[in-house]
Amino acid sequence: MTTRAAAIDCGTNSIRLLVADLPDPGAGTGAPLVELSRRLETVRLGQGVDRTGRLAPEAIERTRVALAEYAAEIEKLGADRVRMCATSASRDAENAADFRDMVERTLGVAPEVVTGDEEARLSFTGAVRGLPGSIREPYLVVDIGGGSTEFVVGTSTGGVEAAISVDVGCVRMTERHLQGDPPEPAEIRAAEADIVAAVDRALAAVPGREAASLVGLAGSVTTVVAIAEGLTGYDPQRIQHARVSYPAVAEVTADLLVATRTQRLAIPVMHPGRADVIGAGALVLRVIMERAGKDAVVASEHDILDGICYSLQQ
Repeated sequence: MTTRAAAIDCGTNSIRLLVADLPDPGAGTGAPLVELSRRLETVRLGQGVDRTGRLAPEAIERTRVALAEYAAEIEKLGADRVRMCATSASRDAENAADFRDMVERTLGVAPEVVTGDEEARLSFTGAVRGLPGSIREPYLVVDIGGGSTEFVVGTSTGGVEAAISVDVGCVRMTERHLQGDPPEPAEIRAAEADIVAAVDRALAAVPGREAASLVGLAGSVTTVVAIAEGLTGYDPQRIQHARVSYPAVAEVTADLLVATRTQRLAIPVMHPGRADVIGAGALVLRVIMERAGKDAVVASEHDILDGICYSLQQ
């Protein structure tokens, strides 16, 4: 019997929904899910958390509005099982209980404030299913979020070998350092120093430098890849498994960091909710490639959402 699952990933910058029919458990680890609905809303739940340590009331309300729409979609599609994972912002905030209460009232299930390690493992599971054989193993999978970045090393058959989450992400680095429009060179240097320290700490904990391939997840990576590929509109099929070189990533990053928010908004593939933080997200990706010694990144449109769905297999 097919299980219809609904996965919600609530991060620092966005809240996303995936409703899908799961493969039969006996179909093997490579069997894909059948996607029915995939949605994203930019709610910026982590607004100001790095500075105040609390979730802003207006951010919780934005999240509630999006979650109510997702609850209606889940009911319409008749999902059998629902799992919501809340990541960096709600893990760190002093008033996380207010957020949890809102979710239970709106969705009818409690959010799981997953650890950084579990977040990394879910992202890895979602990313590596369906990777073509031409992408050599082991993989270093990096999930660049709003508040944190997960580093996972493993293989498709053996699973996760090592994982760590560090507190650098596109929203956190923008709020902490990149205040100018465009940011000043000194702001960029400060952000880069912060990112380098965190990335080096991560690579000391997981053997990312020894991995054969770098796989990048989430909106910062897919947006940089879409820009590097010269797409005139956001096309997930073109982005999925696209391989982009380090020089191309470095060029896109440099361009984004000297552009104003208005100029970034004019880029055809730019999501409006990402325009103010994409410079920081691109910088995180560039630094990871440098410090891990990777000459290219492979983009994956499949990530923690898919991993959450797969975790609901019966």
